[in-house]
Amino acid sequence: MEELYELRHYIEAGKYQEALGLLAEMEEMSRDDKINRISSFMEVLLLHLIKQAAEQRTTRSSEVAIRNSLHQIVQINKRRKAGWYLTNAELGAALQEAYEPALDTAALAAFGGKYTLEEINSMINKAAIINSAFEKIVQPSEATSP
Repeated sequence: MEELYELRHYIEAGKYQEALGLLAEMEEMSRDDKINRISSFMEVLLLHLIKQAAEQRTTRSSEVAIRNSLHQIVQINKRRKAGWYLTNAELGAALQEAYEPALDTAALAAFGGKYTLEEINSMINKAAIINSAFEKIVQPSEATSP
């Protein structure tokens, strides 16, 4: 919020270059916030996909969590006017980054936390899970894909 006061000060003082620099910084902060929110929902999505793969079953709560995560990822990634915050390549990279934290949490959730992270990891196919997550994310938006 202090950035808005600073922006007002720059404009009122006629310091337009400083105002433009601050606007660029604010745009970057906004984009970073969007990416962080997308990553958080990717972790939830991957957690449930990992748990399903390891346990070889699904639950209604997992299905709901997957649907909600997918909805949020797509909604947050959409720009208001047109386009996307993250391209398909960036979505793929973000999924790769979100995988390890999701795996760590999945080890606690799957089988009641009976197995270690390494044991859960040996039960699943990382590439297949990431590919599945990616396909689920881009599928709803294929007509206007990122």
